[in-house]
Amino acid sequence: MQKFFDQLPDFSAVKPDEIKANVQNILTTNKKQLQEFLCSSAITFETLQTNLNEMSERLDQYWSVINHLNSVTNYKELRDAYNSCLAIISEYHTEIGQNKELYQAYVDIHTANEFSNLTPTEQKVVQDNIRDFKLSGVALAKEQQQQFKQLTVKYSELTNKFADNVLDSTMGWSKLITDNQQLAGIPELSLASAKEKAQAKNKTGWLFTLDFPSYYALITYADNRELRQEVYTAYVTRASDQGPHDKAQDNSSIMTEILSIRQQIAKILNFDNYCDYSLATKMAKSYDEVTKFLYDLVDKCTSQAKVEFSALTDYAQAKCSIKDMQAWDIAYVSEKMKQEKYSVSQEELRPWFPANKVLTGFFTIANKLFDIEFELVTDTKVWHQDVQCYKLHNKQQTVGYVYIDLYAREHKQGGAWMDVCKNRWLQTNKTQLPVAFLTCNFTPATNNQVSLLTHDEVLTLFHEFGHCLHHLLTKIDTLEASGINGVEWDAVELPSQFLENWCWEQQALNVISSHVDTGEPLPADKLDQLLKAKNFQSAMQMLRQLEFSLFDFELHKSWNQDLNIQQFLDVIRHKVAVVIPPEFNRFQHSFSHIFAGGYAAGYYSYKWAEVLSADAFSKFEETNIFDVTTAQQFLVNILEKGSSETAAKLFKKFRGRDPIIDPLLRHNGIEA
Repeated sequence: MQKFFDQLPDFSAVKPDEIKANVQNILTTNKKQLQEFLCSSAITFETLQTNLNEMSERLDQYWSVINHLNSVTNYKELRDAYNSCLAIISEYHTEIGQNKELYQAYVDIHTANEFSNLTPTEQKVVQDNIRDFKLSGVALAKEQQQQFKQLTVKYSELTNKFADNVLDSTMGWSKLITDNQQLAGIPELSLASAKEKAQAKNKTGWLFTLDFPSYYALITYADNRELRQEVYTAYVTRASDQGPHDKAQDNSSIMTEILSIRQQIAKILNFDNYCDYSLATKMAKSYDEVTKFLYDLVDKCTSQAKVEFSALTDYAQAKCSIKDMQAWDIAYVSEKMKQEKYSVSQEELRPWFPANKVLTGFFTIANKLFDIEFELVTDTKVWHQDVQCYKLHNKQQTVGYVYIDLYAREHKQGGAWMDVCKNRWLQTNKTQLPVAFLTCNFTPATNNQVSLLTHDEVLTLFHEFGHCLHHLLTKIDTLEASGINGVEWDAVELPSQFLENWCWEQQALNVISSHVDTGEPLPADKLDQLLKAKNFQSAMQMLRQLEFSLFDFELHKSWNQDLNIQQFLDVIRHKVAVVIPPEFNRFQHSFSHIFAGGYAAGYYSYKWAEVLSADAFSKFEETNIFDVTTAQQFLVNILEKGSSETAAKLFKKFRGRDPIIDPLLRHNGIEA
């Protein structure tokens, strides 16, 4: 087990048969330390934070590694060990959150005369803790506290089971194709990857899976309409009662249980519904504020989205001989239409974006903006040969570390995310540096070709790096307010979406692009085509995100046992969507963001934060995308500040005013 202030964990030291015993030992040590501390005579903010930080880091530094490995190397022994700890960890956190003596210690600090001597950050940490204790049920009667604890334990198990079912269902489907005539239209890089997958399984032909790069290649480029229908059906019915999957992995009842537990938790804490509970820690403060925001965007997008979809159906009939366009045709026809209209496609752009060039290019851009450098660490253990660890320097001083895991593979959860490995924390003049995990699922290199990214994947990489920089460049030494800790969930996407903007700028593209054969950066004519195509179907895409946001938010507002989730989603769709999927579509069964992640009653946060990020970038548009002064202001007021102040105050310090929606609409080519 790692000790405090050791900078990098040893992943090779993880033994599944030791995990539960290690967790139990940590929890026992923590409980003993807490008991001894609460019996001490004088409790100050400093002694309180020292003890609680030691306890949290003792657990988090160990469990963050186990949690991450379970996501990226999910095999039976590790999964079983991971699952065996969920209940005891959940119980422990609930016990801490309901400890009345600990809560009273914060209250006493808050009401003492010495409170005014604390820094503003420390004062906010005290106030946030008092709020969070109440949200953890500290004020409940003993019987209700026990009920709350049972609910949180069950909830932890259910959300993990939801994620396991999605992963197992995704890995459980594959399509071996031996007739190359069925592969017309599919890009060469995707075919090479599929061929190597087949060879790895001792099969002849091309093996396709539901990993996103593989799915994307088929649904977007395969001329074979029956093949597109087959893969679409498999993808949108994962972990459900529909499609070709193992029905033991059906998430239907799990979703119902998760929603019921959330509603019960909200009710126990005297909230009307889970929406109100969720908003207690967010920038937005009311159901009306969020729904007005979302429906206003719906109103601004709908007419344009209808025009876009009408143009797509006309094109399908005229150019693709598809008179009855179905869901499995939309990506395919859209790509054909975009290529014809703008002479550009994601696949065509791949040669200009070798993964390593994009990565080093990002390092250069981060250096230009924030005066930081990335240095490869070669003497540390990683969990897979593709993983790299980098040290971040600022004026010769190390500020943090990031592990980068870019490529899709078996036993790795899909999607892209950033997660915390360690937090910045100052204790008795010794600083623990922050460490982050950056995970993506890009198409890996083949025997004959380096990994080449689509421009969409470049955006994804910059997005996740935005989260990492938010965590790693913090200068807040108070653990609970450093990095992304404590940042309102509807503001946490600001740095990530903000950094995506550089992927559309010629100055930045010259840095991150280099043709795999010629070494030339993306030429001006390709960029011009890319920019013209940037907002292709942007209103349709925004409506889709708004549909997901409203489904999530309204569902958590209205949930009761008699509500049918599919019917509820259908109502939302018919209210806001211009594209209605087939009846067998079970999107919600793999909607991990809200059923297994942190976005329950908060998926709207992506659009909320996109307003912030677009407005933030508009300040660079007023000067230059590499304007040092503006970049320094963003660094000092956003990236370095963690949750030392509210997101609204920090944004206003950077922008000089409250956010406005106009840049978001302009960047998406949507006329208000």
